[in-house]
Amino acid sequence: MIPAASASVARRLRRHWALAAVCAAFLLAGALALDDYGIGNDERAQRAIGIAALDYLAGDGERAFDHLPGPQDEYYGAVFEAPLVLIERILGLEDSRDVLLTRHILTYLFFLAGGVFCYLLVLRMFGSRLLALVAMLLFLLHPRIYVHSFFNSKDVPFLVAFMVALYLLHRAFRRETLGAFILCGAGVGLLVNLRVMGVLLFAAVLALRALDLLLASSREERKRVLRMGVGFALAAVLTYYASLPILWTDPLGRFPDLLNALNSHSYAPFELFRGEWLWSRNGPPLAYVPVWVGITTPPATLVLAAAGAVMLAWRGARRPRDLLRDGPARFGLLLVVLPVATTLAVVALENNVSNAWRQLYFLYAPLLLLAVFGLHGLTRALDGRWMRAGAGAMAGAAIAVAVVSLARLHPHEDNYFNLLVDRTTPEGLSSRYEMDYWYQSYWSLVGDVLDAHPSAPLRLRGLPRGVEDMLPVDDRERIVFAGDGGFYRAPRLSRACPRDAPGTYAVRVYGATLACIVAPAYFEALRGQALATEPLSRSRFDAHRVGEMMVYVRDDCSPDDMASRFFLRVYPDDPGDLPDHLREFPDHRAAYGFEKRDFDFGRYGARVDGNCVAVALLPAWPIARIETGQYTADWADAARRAVAGTEPLARARFDLYYDGRALTYVRDGCSADDAGAGFFLHAFPEDEGDLPAHRHEHGFDNLDFSLRQQGARTEDGSCVAVAPLPGYAIARVETGQFTADGRLWGTEIAPPE
Repeated sequence: MIPAASASVARRLRRHWALAAVCAAFLLAGALALDDYGIGNDERAQRAIGIAALDYLAGDGERAFDHLPGPQDEYYGAVFEAPLVLIERILGLEDSRDVLLTRHILTYLFFLAGGVFCYLLVLRMFGSRLLALVAMLLFLLHPRIYVHSFFNSKDVPFLVAFMVALYLLHRAFRRETLGAFILCGAGVGLLVNLRVMGVLLFAAVLALRALDLLLASSREERKRVLRMGVGFALAAVLTYYASLPILWTDPLGRFPDLLNALNSHSYAPFELFRGEWLWSRNGPPLAYVPVWVGITTPPATLVLAAAGAVMLAWRGARRPRDLLRDGPARFGLLLVVLPVATTLAVVALENNVSNAWRQLYFLYAPLLLLAVFGLHGLTRALDGRWMRAGAGAMAGAAIAVAVVSLARLHPHEDNYFNLLVDRTTPEGLSSRYEMDYWYQSYWSLVGDVLDAHPSAPLRLRGLPRGVEDMLPVDDRERIVFAGDGGFYRAPRLSRACPRDAPGTYAVRVYGATLACIVAPAYFEALRGQALATEPLSRSRFDAHRVGEMMVYVRDDCSPDDMASRFFLRVYPDDPGDLPDHLREFPDHRAAYGFEKRDFDFGRYGARVDGNCVAVALLPAWPIARIETGQYTADWADAARRAVAGTEPLARARFDLYYDGRALTYVRDGCSADDAGAGFFLHAFPEDEGDLPAHRHEHGFDNLDFSLRQQGARTEDGSCVAVAPLPGYAIARVETGQFTADGRLWGTEIAPPE
């Protein structure tokens, strides 16, 4: 038996030697590139979901979900995350680097398995090993998806599971057996566990079975079709139920909570798209998905996919009956419908996708298969050897472009853009589209800093969360993530990141600066430039304008100076110059006629040789005036003196004063509880149409803040806070303080005219 099995494996390897060679090549490439990528933004949260699922199964009950990042995370499927954590525990991994690298290896191997299923599906569809190999290469070589296959355990596994589900769907409708449909149902159930968007495929299979039921010519055929459809549906539902342990104890009672949890993940993304900042709870614009797919996918793949869609549409128009009964035609129609239906569903359901189209990477599966349809159709339909060779060359070009892009951009492939956008200048790219949204570029920068300083202890501040978890233990132990001087992450300074300054490290792609780490010498140089100009104001820090930056300088500064928060309000010459997104983004206070750019010294400043320097970028539009300073004891004392002698609008735990633009809160001798409690501030307009769009349903503007954000304590222990009010006409204001335990106090006031 064993020799016979070995002979069978050997025959398959000889028959599919090209597949084996591609797998071996990608295994080698993955091993070489494994340490070139950092931690993904969602990795900690995803791993926590896997840990909670395993602990729940181990008998911890619902206590296992207490430490999840969000209350809805207990309803997120762990069918991929739980096995990763289980392998981690079996191997006895404890160090963060070992854990993360193991996760990256397994995620990459799963991605490679998706390529194998792509090969098998195309081989089943067209019977051509060459076409199947081309499809597999196109699947694996998409630059953005390839880099995510290491650190993105959410979107890439869903793409792979979607490809596997398509394979099982095609197999089920070709075989027409109950077992095949049950297996397909199990695959779709696991797909929905990974992401609820998988219900699209569930609905598609049921719709096709319903069509077959209507077209059945006999009672026996209808019974057979119905039996397979029911088997598929039951397998999908039971698999989903079995793979989501939180439903085991009370599936019917928890189902409404499940729906609420899935619907609650509708945060408003804040990102750059076509030169404008998107911030809306009403979902992305209709062009969002098609544009992102169009500008980040190799052009030859797009052309072939468009050709495939046209051919399938033409075939359907000529022979519409094929769409009802012909398996390949119906499968092709499904590939056309899936991307269109998904895009429309995202817009109609106001689903806030973000970070380009990473949450919709699964759409690359039908898009790629459409490209294969196009390539197959062109090679069969075109007359002449040269024309057929041209179609093959197009597929070769898609593969070659992907390989070259991967090599040229490595390890920043997640910033790939094709020739459909202007890549020659930062103004044509980085000022129009979001780049490096998961801060992967900082991983390579930290490596550059460590390589340049191989033995000395280093101070690194402001790095993206989790970067240190990927470092080897020796490097991790010699880094101090705080302190005086040292290297500093400068996210808001990327436009002003010096190209040749000593001790400055930067990542630039297509001429755009993605990330910048600057040395103390950079801040010394800024200090020198600032001192060469007359300060705009003199206070605890002298504020200078240097080009497009505000530079704050204080010599012999203290830890209190470094701990204080800066406020920066920029008023335009023309209020219409304020970007549209600021009018719906309350933290920027555009409703008040200015842009708020408050910041902390700890993230945007450095202390070098006892001198403090902080930097903030200014907007590009013409500026009328700037209000800036720090929330310090001196500031609080001045704000209190400014309202002394005037009658407060209201007296409560804090006395409230109004100067025509802002509310000032004052409490003499305030306690730590007074200082630590948050302030709520709800402004009700005379005309609700003045509210930002996302606030219409509430009827008021939510302007909550904390003392640290907009206030300070005086030297004698009094608390003072200042909260600007919107520029529109206000009917009344409700304000007070709250803690996690509830409201401490509250009052209602009507600001005078």
